[in-house]
Amino acid sequence: MLEQLNQLDQNIFFFINHGLSNTYFDWLMPLLRNRYFWTPLYLFMAIFFVRNFGRKGWLILIFMGMTFGFTDYLSSRILKPAFDRVRPCNNPLIKADVNNLIPCGTGLSLPSSHAANHFALAFFLITIFYTRWKPILLTTILWAFSISFAQVYVGVHYPFDVTFGAIIGGLIGYIFSTILLHLQAFKEWKSGN
Repeated sequence: MLEQLNQLDQNIFFFINHGLSNTYFDWLMPLLRNRYFWTPLYLFMAIFFVRNFGRKGWLILIFMGMTFGFTDYLSSRILKPAFDRVRPCNNPLIKADVNNLIPCGTGLSLPSSHAANHFALAFFLITIFYTRWKPILLTTILWAFSISFAQVYVGVHYPFDVTFGAIIGGLIGYIFSTILLHLQAFKEWKSGN
């Protein structure tokens, strides 16, 4: 059973990494998974939260930072060493066939920290802002999905790596945002006040 799941994972990986390969994606996908590409968005969110929500905005930023930090630590320092799965671009059985668009690195593969971190932030933002702005659901899910998809496309993660990372990240983001909403400062947040 495990071998069949592994084979399915590789088949989906090669469909994305080879089957969907095109010059536009070859340019776009390395950008989407690059942390510096999103820096303007993070700066905008920080300024927006503080300017529009004051003390609550600072609390949102602090809890977002804690969400990101906890998710990254769990995925990269605890889960990756526990699973000890080699990245597809380093797997000696398939690496010659991988369309590798970025340096592979020496890190492990399961779960994808990019997927975990960005889905954690997405679910954090959804939980905090959905009652105030419904489009945040689709916007943040597409954002986190595009980053996760790019991880597979560029050859550094299997699809199951990003799926597992997304599930873990989503749970952590939901937990941290729920804790924040239960603080005294956020008692009337869901009512729009």
